[in-house]
Amino acid sequence: MRLPSGMKLVNLLCGWWTVLVFAFLYLPIVLLIVYSFNKPDPDEAASFAAKWNGFTLDWYQQARESDALVDSLKNSLVVACWATVVSVALGTAGAWLLHRFRYRFKRLWETLLFIPMAIPEVIMGISLLILFAAAAPAVNSLLDAMLGAPDEPRFSRGLLTITIAHITFCFPFVLIAVQARLADVDPSLEEAALDLGATPLRAFWKVMVPYMMPGIVSGALMAFALSMDEFLVTTFVSGGADSQTLPLYIYGQVKKGINPMLNAVSALFVLATILLVVLAERIRKLNR
Repeated sequence: MRLPSGMKLVNLLCGWWTVLVFAFLYLPIVLLIVYSFNKPDPDEAASFAAKWNGFTLDWYQQARESDALVDSLKNSLVVACWATVVSVALGTAGAWLLHRFRYRFKRLWETLLFIPMAIPEVIMGISLLILFAAAAPAVNSLLDAMLGAPDEPRFSRGLLTITIAHITFCFPFVLIAVQARLADVDPSLEEAALDLGATPLRAFWKVMVPYMMPGIVSGALMAFALSMDEFLVTTFVSGGADSQTLPLYIYGQVKKGINPMLNAVSALFVLATILLVVLAERIRKLNR
């Protein structure tokens, strides 16, 4: 069937508009990756390094040898791993309980669980900062009574508070992913396991957990990516330099000017993101 000439023009314009949108979205990322291999020019200002001087891997070497960068990356990985593990446990348990049992005001509880996903990050950061500041004296007094008074307070802003903050906004994403998987579950699966002599706990572990696993893994990948990328909330709840995460380090360096070493770090992050997306897509296909 041949299209009218007017529809051909519309399709052509829509096609070019799509190309422009994708170019607007991805051209900056491509330039970032390209300039991560650019040779340094001593005559060019560090705050505006836009001239191509040749290919080099020096910036990747500098990134690997930067102690501050490596330490901030370790902090981000520690926080992201703990946030992912706890978020998976809370999200999976919450999704199963909401699916398996009936509660009064169930819709209200579900709405409260999803608020961390919708609330502005500035509001969440300020609220968590106030919470930690208000809870610190009581928590330190309790710890001092149990363990003895130390030279410095045991509970203060640092990696612990960052991890708690990340768990707060990460676990609802796991809960949603697992809930989506449970929406199509056949109740006869668990009933059959119980009829065959399995205990409720064993039926859950041997039957339901494998069924929920694609949703659990997808939620875990989402939680890990969100935690590694989080900047605004982390700014409010972080402590000194010892608790600096990678986004905070990058922001501090960018304020001084455009450092091509950050291009190399960003390029590695883009590569890691692509790998996570490919892995999540493979899991999604298994989920069908």
